Amino acid sequence: MIPMTEFRQFSEQQPAFRVLKPWWDVFTDYLSVVMLMIGVFGCTLQVMQDKIICLPKSISAPNQTVFNTSDELRPELPLAAPSPASSVQIVHEMKGLKTNLDLQQYSFINQMCYERALHWYAKYFPYLVLIHTLIFMMCSNFWFKFPGSSSKIEHFISILGKCFDSPWTTRALSEVSGENPEEKDNKKNSLNKPILSTTPIEGNLVKTQSLKSIPEKLVVDKPAAGALDKKEGEQAKALFEKVKKFRLHVEEGDLLYIMYVRQTVLKVLKFLIIIAYNSALVSKVQFTVTCNVDIQDMTGYKHFSCNHTMAHLFSKLSFCYLCFVSVYGLTCLYTLYWLFYRSLKEYSFEYVRQETGIDDIPDVKNDFAFMLHMIDQYDPLYSKRFAVFLSEVSENKLKQLNLNNEWTAEKLRQRLQTNANNRLELQLFMLSGLPDTIFEVTELQSLKLEIINNVTIPASIAQLEDLQELSLYQCSLKIHTAATSFLKENLKVLRVKFDDGRELPSWLYGLRNLEELHLIGSLSPDMSKNITLESLRELKALKMLYLKSNFTKIPQSIVDVSSHLQKLYIHNDGTKLVMLNNLKKMVNLVDLELVHCDLERIPHAVFSLVNLQELDLRENNLKSIEEILSFQHLRKLTCLKLWHNGIPYIPEHIKKLSSLERLYFSHNKIEVLPSHLFLCNKLRYLELSYNDIRFIPPEVGVLQSLQYFSVTCNKIESLPDELFFCKKLKTLKLGKNTLSLLSPKISYLTSLTHLELKGNHFECLPAELGACRGLKRGGLIVEDVLFETLPLEVREQIKAE
Repeated sequence: MIPMTEFRQFSEQQPAFRVLKPWWDVFTDYLSVVMLMIGVFGCTLQVMQDKIICLPKSISAPNQTVFNTSDELRPELPLAAPSPASSVQIVHEMKGLKTNLDLQQYSFINQMCYERALHWYAKYFPYLVLIHTLIFMMCSNFWFKFPGSSSKIEHFISILGKCFDSPWTTRALSEVSGENPEEKDNKKNSLNKPILSTTPIEGNLVKTQSLKSIPEKLVVDKPAAGALDKKEGEQAKALFEKVKKFRLHVEEGDLLYIMYVRQTVLKVLKFLIIIAYNSALVSKVQFTVTCNVDIQDMTGYKHFSCNHTMAHLFSKLSFCYLCFVSVYGLTCLYTLYWLFYRSLKEYSFEYVRQETGIDDIPDVKNDFAFMLHMIDQYDPLYSKRFAVFLSEVSENKLKQLNLNNEWTAEKLRQRLQTNANNRLELQLFMLSGLPDTIFEVTELQSLKLEIINNVTIPASIAQLEDLQELSLYQCSLKIHTAATSFLKENLKVLRVKFDDGRELPSWLYGLRNLEELHLIGSLSPDMSKNITLESLRELKALKMLYLKSNFTKIPQSIVDVSSHLQKLYIHNDGTKLVMLNNLKKMVNLVDLELVHCDLERIPHAVFSLVNLQELDLRENNLKSIEEILSFQHLRKLTCLKLWHNGIPYIPEHIKKLSSLERLYFSHNKIEVLPSHLFLCNKLRYLELSYNDIRFIPPEVGVLQSLQYFSVTCNKIESLPDELFFCKKLKTLKLGKNTLSLLSPKISYLTSLTHLELKGNHFECLPAELGACRGLKRGGLIVEDVLFETLPLEVREQIKAE
């Protein structure tokens, strides 16, 4: 007997693949096993038993008697006329016809007649059954073996099993139904005994009441974070990513669908062929077979009568086989009907959406859809649990849960820092969302979020009663209506950094108590001409506006806040700011910055700002500042910053700016310092670094209020003694020049705390530095070798803290 295990490789598959085998595939598999057993049984009989038994057949004359026949069958006996007595004796002695053939001759005759006379269908019937069945089995399982399809199936089955068993699936479906898994178990335990002891009507009443109470519980109680530990949360997060990638990969083609259709069509064609030729040839399986072979020279006979020993059994087996094949074929025809009648390349989760309430589960297509249709034939519960991992809402809930587990309130409090505005600030960078635990840190005053997508600010932000400052750097934000109301009343400072002007949140225009607004981001050419800031007029408390973008003109909407705007900062990233006429209307401006705006002259509109106290025009393209004379009308101007330009000289009109206290001319091309500069006798801060200055006029001594003086990186060879009459100097920067001598009069600068000398040609330092009691080693910037030239007691004094 041939063992069945020999044929296992034709139908063997992973046990997990059973979920992709609908009932008809399972049924045809069992039919294949039965047909295989028929084939194996027939083949075994063919091998182990005689196939055919043959006897010689005589050709008699019409009037020939039995005795003559007997004599004819024995040609070696002499012929004689038999007497009646002898004839009777012969009939009495013979038991059958004798042929005088030996066993080998009979075997030869049987073999020759089997090959020549027996119909091929009767000979090969069991082998045909075996081959056809193996082809059926291979067709049924080919898509599980083909590399292009089996890899997708294995991946899908792996993900499907993990999704089905994931604790997050149970939790998500339980939350939708209104209860947590833990609450559900407790509820079952608490209701078991009362339900058993009540009548069916009472039991139904109890269940109805508990279901009605679920929505209230859902509103009041939050799911326990501990119901899903961190490891399980990370595993579920990884599953979401796998499902996304797998969906993108599988939805691109329909290889699985095409292969399944083709193998089903092939089985149907095979079925039709088998039915056709078997029905026609089954009658050829006969018990008696006439054999005429020309082997008389070897046996003495050429006509034989044969008995096909297994004809009766094969006939019955063939009819059984045809019945099984018919059922198999009808099942395949039903499969084809199912394949072509339904749209299997599209799959809708409508019933799942209705049943679970998760409305954002997307429909799928191609091979992904086909496999889900196959899964539904096995158990629709798989698709329902799998759909949880296609939902963005479910994914966001999981991310939120993982965030809450990772970022506890204690951990967030450890990250609190004091920012430049002296507020307690929490900075979060590149998170997957906003942890709910933030709203437990009630002492928070400033929240800074950077590169965080899908940020949702809930109504619970109202718990942060001290929150006054919010920074959103490249964050996509959604905000609850109640949260908007809270921010309108409490927010003082808002910073928004964006990549596209359309990303600006619309709710910022309604923050009526906002005092500072910072907008950072590039605008398209069209938007730079007409930026969407029309609603700024609602910002009644706005005092400072910072815009870093690429404007070609100052937005008209800024004029709407001119009555209360005090500080305007425009950083234009090198884009030429052409139209500045709107500046004339900003009469209440105190502080104005026009940075990197490609300005070639000082804008005339600036001269109308009579309340201006500070003006910064750095990083422009100023070549001449003759218009500086007009600044004399700005009586309140105390700070002028013209640094980082290409200014070659300082005009004499500078003396008209008598109210100046801080003046910045660093990083220009100035070669000569006019003596008129030092007529601005209120100067406390004078920055002249990184120019080409060679000489400092002695008039510098007039600046008795001077506290900061920097001429770093120039070409100065000597210092006037009058410089040391500026006794209020605290910071003196002389580094990177060509100085070779430091006057002992340095001792006059008793208030000096910072002295920079590094990068000059000094050979020694004067001992009079010891008179500068406020100067310490950290404030003395000089080479170590040069520092060692000071007397020991001076060095020790400077080193002393």
